[in-house]
Amino acid sequence: MRIGLMGFGVVGRGVYELAASRSDMEIVRVLCRRDLSLPDADVTHDARDILNDPSIDTVVETIGGLHPAWDYVRAAIEAGKNVVTANKAMVAEFYDELIPLVERKGVLFRCTAAVGGGIGWLSALERARRMESIREISGIMNGTCNYILDSMTRLGLGYDEALSQAQSLGYAEADPTTDVDGIDTWHKLIVSSNVAFGVSLDKSGVPVWGIRNILASDVSNFKEHGLCCKLIATGRMQGGHFSAFVQPTLFPSFAPESAVPTNFNLITLIGNTSGRQSFFGQGAGRYPTAYNVAEDLADLICGHGFYSPCSESVPVHNHETFQFYVRGASDEWLESHTELHWGDAVVTVPVSVAQMHRWCASHPNVFMAAMPERKDIHC
Repeated sequence: MRIGLMGFGVVGRGVYELAASRSDMEIVRVLCRRDLSLPDADVTHDARDILNDPSIDTVVETIGGLHPAWDYVRAAIEAGKNVVTANKAMVAEFYDELIPLVERKGVLFRCTAAVGGGIGWLSALERARRMESIREISGIMNGTCNYILDSMTRLGLGYDEALSQAQSLGYAEADPTTDVDGIDTWHKLIVSSNVAFGVSLDKSGVPVWGIRNILASDVSNFKEHGLCCKLIATGRMQGGHFSAFVQPTLFPSFAPESAVPTNFNLITLIGNTSGRQSFFGQGAGRYPTAYNVAEDLADLICGHGFYSPCSESVPVHNHETFQFYVRGASDEWLESHTELHWGDAVVTVPVSVAQMHRWCASHPNVFMAAMPERKDIHC
């Protein structure tokens, strides 16, 4: 396998190092903005040097973002090259074009590292779907948010201190918006749901609320009631209807989600035959993520591509109801839907996910979290 590596950042360098130890993978060209010298690969600033090289049969994309990543990936597929990517934003945004293009061109494509970092989640999900219908996927899909929430809960840190610590350890970017506002998790949920259910979700119908507004007082409130907060992505299929949403969610202290530490992920599928299966591991980092990219390359060598049936875009209906913890704003609607007062916060009567997210969109400074069932709350 002769590989053109696009991007030489954290993940790209990890892929380069892992491939160098194998005799069946040769990285012959590397696309990089910086000037650098590599002992066994040519470095270029021009993607055409990779795309137009007939000796390169596989392209690995670790640039991230939408453009020029999608432009390069599309051109590589059009040129008949196999592609491996870790880019969840690109796969989520261009899923409707990407999967049919791969099938039409007859190339091999894999993107396991796009969700779950070092966890082989998408590969396991695709494999499960060949044998059974998947009813639900859910879990912790963002290591940055989990690190922040875990540090606030376990160490008693404030949000700013926990974020700063995450940044110093390389778990959070200098601008953490994509992570803390839930956008990274949103992309991963869309990709996972599309694979699990064999559809293409209408992204505009998938609401997201992040953890930016959480305070130490919220965490203290949760601990007093035996609860722990995590950012959770959920996708469900029931009776031919689909729901999908990202929101902070409270779990009793004995739940598996409450025990997930630092930057780890815990993602679960529920199948009609197998029941519940959960996947745990590091959700980010150079070598965990690069490991799954290299695993994908090994699958390509064996002729195993990643193919998921893709229907036309399907609507999302978020009619599920939860009680919600809400702090930071009040109005007539919230007052009329309040059941309990927890200090300066309230707990609502059961309302739909769609209703709650619509209300939050008009109150951008609030913090809200879905409540567990009553039996799991220490009153």
